[in-house]
Amino acid sequence: MRLSALLLFSLGSASLCNLTLAQAAAAVVSPISDQTSLAVTIYNEDLALVKDNRQIKLMNGLSTLSFRDVSGQIKPETALLRSLLPNSSLQVLEQNFDFDLLTPQKLLEKHVGQQVTVIHSNPVTGTETQEVATVLSAQEGVVLKIGQRIETGIPGRIVYADVPDQLKDRPTLTTQIQYKGAEQASLELSYLTGGLQWKADYVAELSNKEDAIDLSGWVTLTNTSGTAYPNAKLQLVAGDVNRVRETIRPKAMMMRAEAMVEDAVMPTEQGLLEYHLYTLPRTTSINDQQTKQVALLSAQHIPARKSLVLIGADNDYQAQSRVQEKNQKVQVFVEFDNKESSKLGLPLPRGTMRVYQKDQDGAAQFVGEDQIDHTPKNDTIRLKLGNAFDVTADRQQTDFKNLTKANQTPVYESAYAITLHNAKKEAVTVNVQEPLNGDWKMLSESHPHQKTTAHQASWQLRVPAEGTATLKYRVQVKY
Repeated sequence: MRLSALLLFSLGSASLCNLTLAQAAAAVVSPISDQTSLAVTIYNEDLALVKDNRQIKLMNGLSTLSFRDVSGQIKPETALLRSLLPNSSLQVLEQNFDFDLLTPQKLLEKHVGQQVTVIHSNPVTGTETQEVATVLSAQEGVVLKIGQRIETGIPGRIVYADVPDQLKDRPTLTTQIQYKGAEQASLELSYLTGGLQWKADYVAELSNKEDAIDLSGWVTLTNTSGTAYPNAKLQLVAGDVNRVRETIRPKAMMMRAEAMVEDAVMPTEQGLLEYHLYTLPRTTSINDQQTKQVALLSAQHIPARKSLVLIGADNDYQAQSRVQEKNQKVQVFVEFDNKESSKLGLPLPRGTMRVYQKDQDGAAQFVGEDQIDHTPKNDTIRLKLGNAFDVTADRQQTDFKNLTKANQTPVYESAYAITLHNAKKEAVTVNVQEPLNGDWKMLSESHPHQKTTAHQASWQLRVPAEGTATLKYRVQVKY
């Protein structure tokens, strides 16, 4: 019994030793120089798909393969490693993502409970002395035991004997694989990661006549993933992809990069499920902690329309008001059609559109910006640029009647006068929009209205140069 047990122990020990030696001999580290191609697809809301192809020298059998320079925000559960060569097989048995990167603080923390060497330098003579210290704590500072005394803070330089295996200088994905195939293996590692973001930015220049715009589109890329992506084929997905929600990391500030080259090749676009996929025409490098911009589109002389809009209040028809509302703001909008006939006709990703217009000296001046949503082809883009300076409105309730009978539906009758003031040297047209909730009926009006929606009446009023125009109307509303 003892002999059998001893024999089994010996055989087990020998097998374990042989396995350990085999694993040590088959340990392979793949640096970034093994990379043959790289493709990155970036989605909205801090998500990207990375496809990293590498040529790696592998032994047949069991190996430990370490991929250096993967994303520092890789989602390890999404990693997929496969062989690209025919007549080869690869099975992943285990994988570990080492994101505990080497820093002075991490090195100190890993040596808690261990001995280090502290070197003191005499500030007068420059003579150095050494002492052996035990690291007791590295939380919110350092606590050392040197001989029979306890010291806080670092009293000199700390020298370590080595770097712990757990600490890596670069984000590394370590896999244990079973491989069969050619010695020069071709592998693809794909994974999802955070830390890569993109957004669309647009620059529109409004013509002096305010009837056309020149539009440039940019893709702003931001990389805070902890690694660089050199010479990557870049694709961008526009659309709201459903995801299981996680804690969103803080986004880096965006900043403007180099100017777009005119006549440059623009990205191509194609449908992807119910989204749009944009492929950049050339590879690009995205360094870690970098924001860069690449051209998305360019279109000139797109027909545009400027409008001045006065929007009324929702709840003015159920009560009497004795207050005259003076100097109400008239909003400024610019809109254009996303159609081929309008020299555009492209699916436009969500982003910020900034509008400029040249002054009398020919210098482009910023006149407003607005956020656009994902806008399909043949839709209309409408931008709110701000409030008009020279066009204002006064609004006054001139009559009110409560026509409600006992135990019946509330009925009210109201009359209003809206006076528009134009300080410009040219006439303007103002679109007056009045929300009308409930069941409403126009009783009288000085200008004809349009029922633009079930709960809105609108009027187009021409206001003469440096003059005024007044809209009067009476409406009955049943709630």
